Amino acid sequence: MNVNKVKGAKRKLDALDCLLIVLAALPIVACMVLKVLTNPASDGINISGPLIYFTIPTPIQPLYVTESQINSLAVILSVLFLCIFLTRGLKTRPDSTRQIVAEWIVEKTESLVKSNMGTYFSSFPPFIAAILALSALSSLLTLVGLFPPTSDLNVVAGWAILVFILITYYKMKCGPLHYIKEMASPVVMTPMNVISEIATPISMSFRHYGNVLSGSVVSALVGTALQGLSLSIFGGLPGPFGSFPYFRIGIPAVLSLYFDIFSGCIQAFIFAMLTMLYIANGFPEELYFKRKQKKNNKNDLIKSEVN
Repeated sequence: MNVNKVKGAKRKLDALDCLLIVLAALPIVACMVLKVLTNPASDGINISGPLIYFTIPTPIQPLYVTESQINSLAVILSVLFLCIFLTRGLKTRPDSTRQIVAEWIVEKTESLVKSNMGTYFSSFPPFIAAILALSALSSLLTLVGLFPPTSDLNVVAGWAILVFILITYYKMKCGPLHYIKEMASPVVMTPMNVISEIATPISMSFRHYGNVLSGSVVSALVGTALQGLSLSIFGGLPGPFGSFPYFRIGIPAVLSLYFDIFSGCIQAFIFAMLTMLYIANGFPEELYFKRKQKKNNKNDLIKSEVN
């Protein structure tokens, strides 16, 4: 992409563009309103899991619809409308900043996948980009006072199980017998190989969940400690001057740069990197293409004999 070619190019937003921007922000705003209307008042430190909005009775057990699920759906809808906005009206020659941004995202994601997975997985960039966007934006919800779905082990474990299914699928590209043979190679290490296989989704989910949740806990503890420190030093001042949390001005915002922004984005990148590396390293590429070539040669031989 040549940025110089589009230097100075402009395209005004039309009504549909404005509508897409509103639709991208609306799910998050709706979650904020729902949070205000349903969140019970509390004093001091309040470190708890996601709120349960309502319960759906099922034959096995009640299905709880929680804050994590609602916020995850809001992030998905926001990403959807944002992608539609960025890719609307694409042209061969870029004439808008959003097309440049869209092309930059595509190019960087394709480069990341190619360098870590190889050319065989050239169809994976949309999946990796979705992981990055969903994970990062879910963690960044703390900036607007919402519960981040990445702080819920159930949500992150669901992502890890999906990745584990893909890992197993590509490991079995050469057939179930090859997969079992690799698991039992050497035979004495079979139990350890099985444990290692099961530990993959567990480690991915706990790593992501633990880092995001710990940041939220530390931020809450520091904020409450600073409020207590303000009261102990300035509590003797008259009226509102004594109850104002002076030390909570600025310091929590600096901590938020790391715990809410940097750490959340880093964990999204790590989860995406682990996804790419586990899938690519588990795929027996050389053996797969040898078997495929052998099968093609056999089919060609059968066709020639029939003709």
